[in-house]
Amino acid sequence: MFADAIDEVDLFTRPIHSILRLYGHSEIVPGTATLFFVNDDACAVTCKHVAEIIGQSDAIFGRYNAFRAAIRQFQRDKNYAHLLQKTEKEFGFQPETIIRVRNLFMNCVDQFTDLKIDLHPTQDLALLRFKGYKRRLYKSHAVFLRDSSRARPGRSLCRLGYPFPEFTNYRYNERDDDIEWIAGGRETTPKFPIDGIITRLLSDDGANVTGIELSTPGLRGQSGGPLFDVNGLVYGMQAETRHLHLGFDIENQHVLVNGRKARVSNYPFLNVGACVHADVIKRFLAENDVPYSEA
Repeated sequence: MFADAIDEVDLFTRPIHSILRLYGHSEIVPGTATLFFVNDDACAVTCKHVAEIIGQSDAIFGRYNAFRAAIRQFQRDKNYAHLLQKTEKEFGFQPETIIRVRNLFMNCVDQFTDLKIDLHPTQDLALLRFKGYKRRLYKSHAVFLRDSSRARPGRSLCRLGYPFPEFTNYRYNERDDDIEWIAGGRETTPKFPIDGIITRLLSDDGANVTGIELSTPGLRGQSGGPLFDVNGLVYGMQAETRHLHLGFDIENQHVLVNGRKARVSNYPFLNVGACVHADVIKRFLAENDVPYSEA
């Protein structure tokens, strides 16, 4: 049903590859997100929560370097353990604190000298503008829905993104105590579509529509990916997955599991996707003087 549309949308939809390191760990956590281009001038949209991490990458590492400089001065002190704990508290470092983020924008442009990021004031939406590039690596661009009345419950739509990070071109550099990209390993991660029907139109104030709810969840890594119809017309952008409690709860019920009686409890939820509406995206682009297409 969406095969041809996926081929069309794939031309301007791209993955963001990220590697993270948490405080006190040398393990690398790979992650993905999605963006899609809205014109031929290397302007793209993604989620605000994705763009914020990208924009904070240098500051995050700068804070970690400041921490390392602070503890280096008393590494040979007999009270090192106490001073380290005190400094950790001062910097707010805990085991789950992110201390390093590196990002790659896959097949977007050949190179760029600057990335301008604009965040929407209320919606999970951001505008990315690549500067100083010589050649675009993406083809085509999004065409947005003009007639909002077509976005109504029951219509089948699809999302495209990169939820499963299978790239392996990274490592921990023990000498520098840092994580880095390398030339070897797998550099790609597969695209993944998921369809659903519109269940509800979402509104922050009960009057103005800002989002579209889908009957299926958006997967991690699909954040920032386009929501489109069978013709490849873009209706919005995947932003989050919401969890609706169904009320079919089971508590302490006996069931047979592998031939043995077991006591189980279950609290089921329906996972639905929430997408930023195309109208919100178009208004944001217009406010930032970014040209776009609609049909």
